[in-house]
Amino acid sequence: MTEKESAMDNMTADAASTASPAKSQGDPGITPLSPSHSVKDSDQNEQSKPSFTVVVAIDFGTTSSGYAYSFTKEPECIHIMRRWEGGDPGVSNQKTPTTILLTPDKKFHSFGYAARDFYHDLDPSESKHWLYLEKFKMKLHTTAVNTLKKSFESHWSFNILKGEYNPNARLELSDQAGTEFSNEDVRWVITVPAIWKQPAKQFMREAAYKAGLVSRDNPDQLIIALEPEAASIYCRKLRLHQMIDLTSKTAMNGYSPTENVGAAMTQAKEHVRRNRQSRTFLVENVIGELWSELEEGDRYVVMDCGGGTVDLTVHQIRLPEGHLKELYKASGGPYGSIGVDYEFEKLLRQIFGPDFIDQFKIKRPAAWVDLMIAFESRKRAAAPDRSNPLNINLPFSFIDYYKKFRGHSVEHALRKSNVDFVKWSSQGMLRMNPDAMNALFKPTIDHIIQHLSELFEKPEVSNIKFLFLVGGFAESPLLQHAVQNMLQGRSRIIIPHDVGLTILKGAVLFGLDPGVIKVRRSPLTYGVGVLNRYVEGKHPPDKMLVKDGTRWCTDVFDTFISADQSVALGETVKRSYTPAKPSQQVIVIHIYCSEREEVKFISDPGVRKCGTLRLDVGGTESLAARREIQTIMQFGDTEIRAMAVDVATSRSVKASIDFLSQ
Repeated sequence: MTEKESAMDNMTADAASTASPAKSQGDPGITPLSPSHSVKDSDQNEQSKPSFTVVVAIDFGTTSSGYAYSFTKEPECIHIMRRWEGGDPGVSNQKTPTTILLTPDKKFHSFGYAARDFYHDLDPSESKHWLYLEKFKMKLHTTAVNTLKKSFESHWSFNILKGEYNPNARLELSDQAGTEFSNEDVRWVITVPAIWKQPAKQFMREAAYKAGLVSRDNPDQLIIALEPEAASIYCRKLRLHQMIDLTSKTAMNGYSPTENVGAAMTQAKEHVRRNRQSRTFLVENVIGELWSELEEGDRYVVMDCGGGTVDLTVHQIRLPEGHLKELYKASGGPYGSIGVDYEFEKLLRQIFGPDFIDQFKIKRPAAWVDLMIAFESRKRAAAPDRSNPLNINLPFSFIDYYKKFRGHSVEHALRKSNVDFVKWSSQGMLRMNPDAMNALFKPTIDHIIQHLSELFEKPEVSNIKFLFLVGGFAESPLLQHAVQNMLQGRSRIIIPHDVGLTILKGAVLFGLDPGVIKVRRSPLTYGVGVLNRYVEGKHPPDKMLVKDGTRWCTDVFDTFISADQSVALGETVKRSYTPAKPSQQVIVIHIYCSEREEVKFISDPGVRKCGTLRLDVGGTESLAARREIQTIMQFGDTEIRAMAVDVATSRSVKASIDFLSQ
């Protein structure tokens, strides 16, 4: 018997234990019984699929959002949402801006184009009392857990889901199928960036519960999909006419990509526009022609370039079924296209002064929205080979308010700013030369290329056959050109025609078959604090705890799963705990995490408390002298799950992991 097993036989899991002299961050009395790590045959032990007749996927993006669906009887048909009211010239309105408008008393009013248009039409004296939110998704990644809880309590996410997707999607499903649909018929899929941590994923799940999309009693009805994974699943189905090969040496679809990367997307957008009326995309039941080139073990990268984040995932093909294995933990960062918007705002601050811009946003908020819309349309026209200037409309209220604020004209401000590459047009426009516009992209694209370069240096990321470039930002010729220059032909760069809908379509496919990703990599090391037998010379003296005449080492990190460890779908980690008292109703165990692969103690640098495992053991009392509660945790899915059973009675114990309670 090992020292650790001996400790497990002698100690109990007691959430009320006194802290150790080492000022333990955890519970020194918690010692697991019989630890184990098992891999199920995921094909045989997959969770039983709930009975549903349709999958509805929601792509909740930083800049735009949408939904798509497919009936299980016709999985090859993916229906894209009906067109949203409103829209901008040259921009697809099969998705809508991720904007939400709250009334002066903080009640939900509208979402998307409807919110933007209503806000635009408000008088400035009224609009300052309304709350208009946009591009807020990244707050879920960068915000502390406590602030996340407050954001959730403010109900904005709940209102988005309840106010738009639930009734809209169900009404459209009923129209399409010719029969009434209830919530029980629908499996919902919500997409999130792969780099999001567990609290942000739980935040979205809680919002879906609150919105009434699904019930807490049936959690499997909702799936959290990782955006680059969804894109990867869809890219397997691509046919040659549905994509652009930027590294092709010969002309495809009538153009030569080596001559002009921008021409590729122009033609692709026109193709999509002509075929948009049907809103139904056919997905081949067989794998796509490109995919047929892949052999067992071939590797590829999916680079999802969105508004807020750039996510990279590395997959390996497993034949004959075509299942996917993640080779390197999802990576990326906040390098999305809104970084270009921030650079534009910095430029405006440089020209007109930060004090004016701050006041203009407060006093004329709807006009600020108009200005950023005007910039967005011109931003899409930036290209490496562009030679003529880009004109950006300045709202009249900007020109008028600046005159009142400063006492001189916008034209005067431009002359005095020493910003030579931005001129004033007599038609009321800012004229930016192409180099100036391209400079706004540079910081964001440099971040992306640096991260991509670092990824390709990893040993797991060698011999990459394809790089799939997806997400709305992937349409940018500047980004495409930078990726081409960085790769230098090391792998083929493939872009689906409708890059902005790739994740949405893939999320539908994922909802139809969640078991397609067979192996994932853990982003973090997870574990709990336990006691081990104290070993002189091995354990620090300040970690020693004497209990009933036995010396123990407290704060030992008992690892459930390590960062970047391969975890198969259905793979479980088992730990057994026993209540300290027969009358104990709840066992609460703190979960710790770290980005490091090797962790010895929960007090090590970089280790933080990230969640709580709660076992409700009331009502499962038995005559056994010692109750053993076996806890089973699954780490191979997009979310961490927990189940538990009372070993003596074989009864299920309610088990939950909370990442929002810290």
